[in-house]
Amino acid sequence: MVKRDFQQRYVGSAAGWIWGVIHPLVLLASYWFIFGYILKLPAGKGRAQEHYALFLFAGMLPWMLFSETLSRSTSSMLDQASLITKTVFPAEIVPITIFLSAMVQHLIAVVLLFVAVGIVLHQVSFSLLLLPACAALLGFLAIGLAWISSSFQVYLRDTVQVVSVILIFWQWVTPIFLDEEKFPPNAHLLVIFNPITYVVRCYRDVLLDAKPPAWHDMAVLAAVAAVFFVLGGLFFRHMKRGYADVL
Repeated sequence: MVKRDFQQRYVGSAAGWIWGVIHPLVLLASYWFIFGYILKLPAGKGRAQEHYALFLFAGMLPWMLFSETLSRSTSSMLDQASLITKTVFPAEIVPITIFLSAMVQHLIAVVLLFVAVGIVLHQVSFSLLLLPACAALLGFLAIGLAWISSSFQVYLRDTVQVVSVILIFWQWVTPIFLDEEKFPPNAHLLVIFNPITYVVRCYRDVLLDAKPPAWHDMAVLAAVAAVFFVLGGLFFRHMKRGYADVL
């Protein structure tokens, strides 16, 4: 299913999976042009201070993986309605396959950033081996939330629109474009209670600072990911009993 999902996204396209690399690079370039070149926002202290593009890219990578998984998974039950209603099929794996399919592009982007950091900052660290742990915890969080949103979408067809609006707001309260210290005090709580903040910290620690992620950040992320993964799985299992009738 992962292979089919990845291939169907680019079926009939001459460039194929290369578009999956071009789109995030163009998005990154546009954000860098506005925030780094026009507004001249500085990067965080000790994190590629003179290279805002690297700072931005390291924050965008986990966010794009998370948002793509959640947004595409929300409507996944409707997309796979024929498979779910006509066969004995474990519908729980659909959001998992979407996450794994998105991971293919994510890995390509990580390699590109890793090479760029090596060329620009002249640093390579074995801390990169800890990055899969950060991505795995992000996956547990994204899949848990995807189980919840996809269940609601079966019964409430406006859910996908609500999720899109939430993701827009969520992106701006995540320290992607600004360092956490740049957020005003009245918005700092939103950053602290945002689980993606800890993922962004992990990615920047590993990729830009060439050091292992802080254990506190990993512990908080693991706890939040475990809670949402378990709650999302239980919620999905309860709600899917009526899928056959509604779909």
